[in-house]
Amino acid sequence: LVAQILNLLYNIVDRIYIARIHDIGTTALGAVGLCFPIIMIITAFSNLFGSGGAPIFSINRGKGDSRTADMIMNTAFTMLCGSAAVLMLIGFLFARPLLTLFGASDDALVYAYPYLMIYLLGTLPSMIATGMNPFINAQGYAIIGMLSVTVGAVANIILDPIFIFVLDMGIKGAAIATVISQILSALLVFYFLHGKSELKVRWIHINEISECTRHARDIISLGSAGFIMQLTNSLVSICCNNVLSVTGGDVYISVMTIVSSVRQMVETPIYAINEGSSPILSYNYGANRPGRVRKAGVVMGCLILGYTAIMWTLIIVAPHFLIQIFSSDSALIADAVPALKLYFAAFIFMDLQYIGQTFFKSLNKKKHAIFFSLLRKVVIVVPLTYIFPYLFNMGSNGVFLAEPISNVIGGSMCFITMLCTILPELKRMENK
Repeated sequence: LVAQILNLLYNIVDRIYIARIHDIGTTALGAVGLCFPIIMIITAFSNLFGSGGAPIFSINRGKGDSRTADMIMNTAFTMLCGSAAVLMLIGFLFARPLLTLFGASDDALVYAYPYLMIYLLGTLPSMIATGMNPFINAQGYAIIGMLSVTVGAVANIILDPIFIFVLDMGIKGAAIATVISQILSALLVFYFLHGKSELKVRWIHINEISECTRHARDIISLGSAGFIMQLTNSLVSICCNNVLSVTGGDVYISVMTIVSSVRQMVETPIYAINEGSSPILSYNYGANRPGRVRKAGVVMGCLILGYTAIMWTLIIVAPHFLIQIFSSDSALIADAVPALKLYFAAFIFMDLQYIGQTFFKSLNKKKHAIFFSLLRKVVIVVPLTYIFPYLFNMGSNGVFLAEPISNVIGGSMCFITMLCTILPELKRMENK
């Protein structure tokens, strides 16, 4: 939870400072929001190799097969570095048309394009910091893993106001501060994995490629569920910004940036509870202890529902408090308040999706996890994002309404499917 909250600060501190740049804060905030889909894609690739490689790495260390564990880590590291180079090149070549596709106006491009071009310079350190951190935790050094996040978060909090306001670099200063912070985090991660840990990270050698091909397939297979989930989040963000640029203009892209930021704040503890519960569910499922699996699931559900009830009440009763964290523009706040309430109208149903997805992932039901992520995001949210504003003439409100509708339908279906598949399986385990 501490690491997740620190990572949250890392991600949102730019938006808090950027929104307060004199005269251009609202427009600049929307411009950064237009860059989110690309940033999410970079993060998705980082987690593909980190979340996909670390569990296999741990399993082989547990078996005492250090050589295979080392090869898995090195394979993940090599694929991560290769992907970083490709993503950075694609970003440099197609940044402007991609931002235009995402809904950027000529005014927004003035701020979004330089921010993204500078941010892309930090693609490799960003991916190393995020993607290789799980290999530190997998070796039992959770404090080191947390410190690597802390270094970047604290540096970003300190450097942002210096570059943005003191040096008067505006949105470019925010990007520079972020890249420097990512480099510091990456250096700590690499220093530990290359110099201090039991198994040393390195690129794979040419004569090891054939052996590493199988490891690469395993890493990608295991990491694909989370990878697809993050890609669908990026797709939804692109669609929302695209429609809002037509129905509401740059102001409503800024509104969506605030709404997304509030959601990230609210979801972080929920994500941490799920991630903390996952190994308990997995271990007891593998140890043939269905009673403990059920008990862990009940505790997880109570924690998530209790926390969400408190936050949901705060959002409905005092939305100004959360919005003012990101902007003091009274006109922007006036537009953001109804949008936030509408977007979070059925947020508690999202808990059902989280609980179901955590069970499916933890019990190695990858097909279910991928299906329900695609169902809610691609099958429900994306079409409704276009149907409500255009077919039903609901304008920008239609974009924000798509989320609660998808929460009710997708969350309920995921949770009911989990009850109908997992509970009978646990009961059969008890009767054996």
